[in-house]
Amino acid sequence: MNPFAASPFLQSLHTLLGSALLTDPVECHPYGGDWSRQHEPAPLAVALPRSVDEVVALVKLAREFGVALVPSGGRTGLSGAAVAAHGELVVAFDRMQRILDFNPIDRTVTVEAGLVTAQLQQFAQQQGLFYPVDFASAGSSRIGGNIATNAGGIKVIRYGLTRDWVAGLKVVTGSGELLELNQGLIKNATGYDLRHLFIGSEGTLGLIVEATLRLTLPPRPLKVAVLGVPGLSAIMEVLAAFRSRVALTAFEFFSEAALTHVVQRTGLPRPFEEATPYYCLVELECEPHEEAQLLACFEHCLESGWVSDGVISQSEAQLRNLWRLREDISETIAPFTPYKNDLAVRISAIPAFLQAVDALVQQHYPEFEVIWFGHIGDGNLHLNILKPANWEKSAFFAECAKVSELIFAEVKRAGGSISAEHGVGLLKKPYLGYSRAPAEIALMRGIKAAFDPDGILNPGKIFD
Repeated sequence: MNPFAASPFLQSLHTLLGSALLTDPVECHPYGGDWSRQHEPAPLAVALPRSVDEVVALVKLAREFGVALVPSGGRTGLSGAAVAAHGELVVAFDRMQRILDFNPIDRTVTVEAGLVTAQLQQFAQQQGLFYPVDFASAGSSRIGGNIATNAGGIKVIRYGLTRDWVAGLKVVTGSGELLELNQGLIKNATGYDLRHLFIGSEGTLGLIVEATLRLTLPPRPLKVAVLGVPGLSAIMEVLAAFRSRVALTAFEFFSEAALTHVVQRTGLPRPFEEATPYYCLVELECEPHEEAQLLACFEHCLESGWVSDGVISQSEAQLRNLWRLREDISETIAPFTPYKNDLAVRISAIPAFLQAVDALVQQHYPEFEVIWFGHIGDGNLHLNILKPANWEKSAFFAECAKVSELIFAEVKRAGGSISAEHGVGLLKKPYLGYSRAPAEIALMRGIKAAFDPDGILNPGKIFD
């Protein structure tokens, strides 16, 4: 019996893709979710195209049959943007992972959308160059997803967001048109730069199939310092002190509660004996002859009372372990099924904003453990509320959602963003109005209709 006979769409898709079409529910299930864990995946099937031509063909088929498509990369997002919960066809780019071209003169590399971030970073390193967009999920996230969510990560303070490194894009729209955008140019003043519409669009305007990315020279030798700080205002003073004296590549923070989880689950040593309410992780370029300047800055912070203790890396191994104290947080708290929010405000607004949000959370959820960390050097805070073992997941998320509007009201008051780097997706869709004016949302809907006239691309994400 033909397993596709009951569905002319799947029959046509199978003719196109053959074994690169998955229909078994058990096989399909992992492709239908992301790290948000709040929606049960229920994809119709999973398409694993091997070429741009196959992507174009499957989009045209989906449009003909009125089937919704959900693009899928590494599925490391936290907003539900890659979730297929209503019988959508997942388009996964696992089989499009090639590095297509490298131009040493232009310092650009052209890759397929399914290339894993760490593979691009390794390739750049082999060429004596550097791809600076980096985050804890670099070993599983994919370039197409990074672009679709405008991923930031740990080095934004020095190198900016994914958007700043995209020199060109190849995209398939909802009508099945193949667009080649900007073609790697540095200067191009020929009207609208459509490339930037697709960066951060969460797959709602088109399927990113190829990208041309800029590379740069590697950073000079790096040092990492982990500093214990007594409070939020002190973190800002430390940031200002270091920014005025050294070339920062990252400035992160995390709470004592976050550090405790990492130490308990990984066996990593604490950075120093004394526990402090918060910790800063500072990464900077530092040649041997500049170490005296680094130490002078550290001593200045100690004398000013902004830092109570600290440690500076003395080897590559120690540098990696200090970074793990920050980067292993998400993994170590994942078993607790955290309720997550990634928020952004101006750097100067962080102390007051964080105190206001923390007070709200403590007031409404005194029995829940709260974990704070984030890229505080660029105004990005990650709020994590951990689910107690005796709570059902659905009840826990419903309870946490009650305070979301209060939190997002604080975001709006501070002129911030309800999503710093994971997009809107399903989870933040009800709250889009806290960061975007009605006129903006109306224009966004118009752009969506222009590129996806039948509404088949990631429907229900960002807005209905």
